Amino acid sequence: MRQSSHVRRTPVRRLRVAASLASLGLAAWLVVALVPAVGGVAWTAVGDQVRRIGPGTVLGLTALWLAGLWTYTSVLTGSLPGLRRTQAFSLNAAGSAISNVLPFGGAAGVAVTAVMAASWGHSARAITTSAIVSGLWNALFRVALPALALAVQGAAVLGHGILLATVTAAGVLVLAAVVLLRLRWLGRLLGGRATRFLLRLRRETGRVVRDGWRRMTLGMLGYLLLQGLLLWCCLAAAGVHLGPGPTVAAFAVSRLLTLAVITPGGVGLTENGTIALLVSLGTPAAPAVAGVLLFGFFTYLAEIPLGAAAWLTWSVRRARSG
Repeated sequence: MRQSSHVRRTPVRRLRVAASLASLGLAAWLVVALVPAVGGVAWTAVGDQVRRIGPGTVLGLTALWLAGLWTYTSVLTGSLPGLRRTQAFSLNAAGSAISNVLPFGGAAGVAVTAVMAASWGHSARAITTSAIVSGLWNALFRVALPALALAVQGAAVLGHGILLATVTAAGVLVLAAVVLLRLRWLGRLLGGRATRFLLRLRRETGRVVRDGWRRMTLGMLGYLLLQGLLLWCCLAAAGVHLGPGPTVAAFAVSRLLTLAVITPGGVGLTENGTIALLVSLGTPAAPAVAGVLLFGFFTYLAEIPLGAAAWLTWSVRRARSG
C-alpha cells in the first residue's frame, strides 16, 4: 500500500515541478524577450540608465522599501490578534518569498506562514481567519487603485486594460463576498460538520474585521503610499520625473497585475503592463524600463533572500527552543 501511494504521488510531484519550471520559464521570457519589445528599446540602453544610479540612491530606496514592509505589519497584526510586529514582518517576508518563487505560490506562502504562526501559539482557526481577511484586504485595495488612477489621470488610462482588469478583479471579490455571506447555504450542501465549521469561520471573520479594520486599513494605506513613493523614486533615479496622475496610473497597473498567478508574483506581466502604460503616456523608453525594473527588483526579487533569511532565523530559534 505504501509503495502504491508513493507511485501515485510521484506523477503529481513531477507535474508540479514541470508546472513550476514552465511558469518560471514564461516569466524569464516575458522579461528578457518581451520587455525590450514592449518598451521599444535595447537592453544596452537600459543598462546605461541603470549604471547611472549611485549606491547612495540604492541605499535610500532600500530604506523606503523596508519602511513599506514594516508598515504592512499592521495588516497582519490587525488580522491575527496577539501577533507581534516583528513576527508579522517575518511572516510577510517568508510568505512573499515562497509566492515569488512558485506559480500559484499564494497557497504555499500561506502554508509557510501558518507553520510559523502556529509555532508562536496561534490556533489553526485564527490563522485561517487571518489569511482570509488579510487576503481580501489586499485584493480590495489593489482593485480600488485603478479607480483612483481614473480619478487623477482621467480616461487616458482606460485603453490599457485597466478597466477590464478592474472589472474582472472586482467580480472575483464580489463572488468571494457572496460566498462568505452564504456560508450557511454552502455548509448545508457539504453536511452538518461543514456547516458548523463554516459558521464558526464566518463569526471569527466578522469579529476580526470589526476589531481590526482600522489598523488593517491604515496599514494598507500606508503600505501602498510608500510603495507608490518607491515606484516614483525608482523612476526618478532612472531619469523619469512623473506627475501625480501618471505615477498613480502606473502604480495601479503594477499592483493590479500582481494578482495574476500565471507567473510567480505576476513577474513579467507586471513589468510589461507598467512599461506599456508609461511609454504610451509619452515617457522616454529607456529610463521608463530601467525605473520599472528597479522597482520590480525591490518588490519581487529582493523579497526572496529577505524571506529566506526570515525563515532561516525562525528555524534556528525554533530548533534551539526545542
